[in-house]
Amino acid sequence: MQAGFPEVSTIVQEAASCGDHAALEEFRLRWLGKKGEITTLLKSLGTAPPEERAARGAAIHVLKEAAQSAWDTRKVELDQAAEDAALHAGWVDVTAPSMARPLGRLHPITLLLEEVIDHFTGLGFEVASGPEIEDEFHNFDALNIPKDHPARDVWDTFYTDRREIPRTHTSSVQIRAMQTRKPPIRVISPGRVFRNETIDATHHASFNQVEGLLVDRHVTVAHLKHTLETLVHKLMGRRLETRFRPAFYPFVEPGLDLDVQCVFCSGVGCSICKGSGYIELIPGGLVHPKVLASCGLDPDEWQGFAFGMGFDRMVMMRYGIDDIRRLYDGRLQLVRQF
Repeated sequence: MQAGFPEVSTIVQEAASCGDHAALEEFRLRWLGKKGEITTLLKSLGTAPPEERAARGAAIHVLKEAAQSAWDTRKVELDQAAEDAALHAGWVDVTAPSMARPLGRLHPITLLLEEVIDHFTGLGFEVASGPEIEDEFHNFDALNIPKDHPARDVWDTFYTDRREIPRTHTSSVQIRAMQTRKPPIRVISPGRVFRNETIDATHHASFNQVEGLLVDRHVTVAHLKHTLETLVHKLMGRRLETRFRPAFYPFVEPGLDLDVQCVFCSGVGCSICKGSGYIELIPGGLVHPKVLASCGLDPDEWQGFAFGMGFDRMVMMRYGIDDIRRLYDGRLQLVRQF
């Protein structure tokens, strides 16, 4: 433990010694309150030497987790003791309100996904799904991704012993939609995807994507631009500045990236947006003629646009979550909503 920091065992013992709910509340305010000791330690990080901040931050996180866990455990024990005391008294007042129990809530990913589905079904799109274990044709070949493309390497993509692929994107669902449906086609394909990534604050080996596909006659970039801007403004609850940049992806031509004004600094520039004031959010473009042809569609007759977004990043921006790993923590607590 860092010098000058309280011991974890001391915090745990203090919580365990709380004899009633009032004492437990004093414990919470002392350690976990807005003016508590752990909050004070967090605020002191800014004045710590740069080379010590990472270690001090990790130590403070351990203290916070220990205090929260000790508080949760003791609260359950005190609640149960209160119930037992009422039963042992020989009677139960059946007219008294029951003791409050914590209720489960929908996960932020589920909450936002329901909004996305509602938005696109209102535009005439259908929700399409497909297998999470794919073959190379649907995951790479049909998307015009060359055999020597780096995305196929084992340090980017997982492979099973039978050369099957935990899908790296839900674009494979779009391929299946074009193979089995007749145009016009309007689908979105939400789902989990898997990549051989080092897990950190902004990357995960398993995360969620939402991709969209529209195939019809006379489709242009203007249709895609309006669709994406409408989606961003719908989900973020206010009109953020957006910009489009040219980009290359094998399965679209032309390709582009939609950047959104950083919600953490309001476009001023911060470490999250790397000082640019914008966060890259949704890549897309017009469906490449070779992709249409590989699915049996005549590119001279049909055009389309496609887009895809790492949905977890959208959730992080919406709710002010600064670490993707928090989305998979069973004790996730939302800080704010934009």
